[in-house]
Amino acid sequence: MKAEILITDEVESGLAEELFRQAADAVFEELEVEFDECEVSLLICDDAQIQELNKEYREKDYATDVLSFPMSDDPYGEGGMLGDIVISLDTAKKQAAEADIALEREVSFLFIHGLLHLMGFDHELGQEEEEEMFTLQEEILLKLVKSGKVA
Repeated sequence: MKAEILITDEVESGLAEELFRQAADAVFEELEVEFDECEVSLLICDDAQIQELNKEYREKDYATDVLSFPMSDDPYGEGGMLGDIVISLDTAKKQAAEADIALEREVSFLFIHGLLHLMGFDHELGQEEEEEMFTLQEEILLKLVKSGKVA
């Protein structure tokens, strides 16, 4: 099953849809999940826009790298529209430069993080949940890198 990624690119990032599709496929493979159909909405924006969304929905008045808005309490059972992911290209570029990695790798990492949130993972619930989620997203990204799908 291929996830349908509905992309709104407010900043003309030039990032290929295939980058996000491959990351989604890797997440679902790792989680051993198959859906008849699956959609994820992705907004690629700037720091100002993500700060506005972060303030409105999380009451945190600062820019962040990624936000997730799940649409389902049972994503494993329902499939369909899993939810929305928002990535700030400004912050992704800064973080990629700081880590001396390709932008595509950082954006893939952020998308994986967001998709794990849509699948019910939440690192803000405690130390154990944080370790589980961060370990999982690192493993998924590493598989994409080793397969040559992400630089």
